[in-house]
Amino acid sequence: MDFITAIGDGEPYTFGQIAAANSLSDVWAMGGRPITAMSIVCFPSDKLDITVLRSIILGALDKVNEAGVALVGGHSVRDNELKFGLSVTGIVHPDRVITNKGSRLGDRLILTKPLGSGILNTAMKAGMLEESLKQKTVGYMARLNKAAGEVMAKMGASAATDITGFGLIGHTWEMASGSGVAIELEVEKVPVQEKVVEFSRMGIVPGKLHDNISYYECKIEGELKKSEDWMSILNDPQTSGGMLISVPEEKAEEMLSQIQGSGSPEAAIIGRVIDGHKGHVYLR
Repeated sequence: MDFITAIGDGEPYTFGQIAAANSLSDVWAMGGRPITAMSIVCFPSDKLDITVLRSIILGALDKVNEAGVALVGGHSVRDNELKFGLSVTGIVHPDRVITNKGSRLGDRLILTKPLGSGILNTAMKAGMLEESLKQKTVGYMARLNKAAGEVMAKMGASAATDITGFGLIGHTWEMASGSGVAIELEVEKVPVQEKVVEFSRMGIVPGKLHDNISYYECKIEGELKKSEDWMSILNDPQTSGGMLISVPEEKAEEMLSQIQGSGSPEAAIIGRVIDGHKGHVYLR
């Protein structure tokens, strides 16, 4: 069962929205402003009606328009598997580029969307997700990181990244390793979507989650690495996840308030940069 079938009839439009939101996110995560996008389509025309592709593109176009970005064209090929995404071009002043390598001792960490989309997508594909939770999950994935990215760029951040396939642990480790620091996550403060733990305990998880745990386990410190629940949540591969922002402590509360007020009320301060083994993630 593919993702379009899993989220219901008529939902190729939603698929396009999520794909576009995910594609645009990288530019905002670097403090930039996306300005143009080109679509990239692989479409099984012998298996799916062309109206499916039309709906996908309309969904993407709505998100591109919401972002204030111009869709300037695209490329398409016939393929056995449906694939869709955007190639996005953005601009940023060279002195204001934000990477995932600038975290500094004492910084606080802000996460802008709750975790759990990988596990909930798996439950969705199995037909185990009730409609209200399905719509909430889809809503998180389709939400643009634009407003949070603009707040971050305006106020200034030490480092940032969006959270995607490597899960919160993987992207936090990349930030810690690239910055030559250690990062402590206060796991009880991490926002998590409903029923994620319940499905995880049932084994309803994406295969990539186990790959993440295997790879990053040696980079984690603390007794909580023995918790199956938290290891599943923190390593869950996200689809169109939120941003992880490393920000000087004196700016953290104000930045959080502005991000919450701009459409991401679930955003939370979830940790800090500490003096520890460089490149390690501590769970507390």
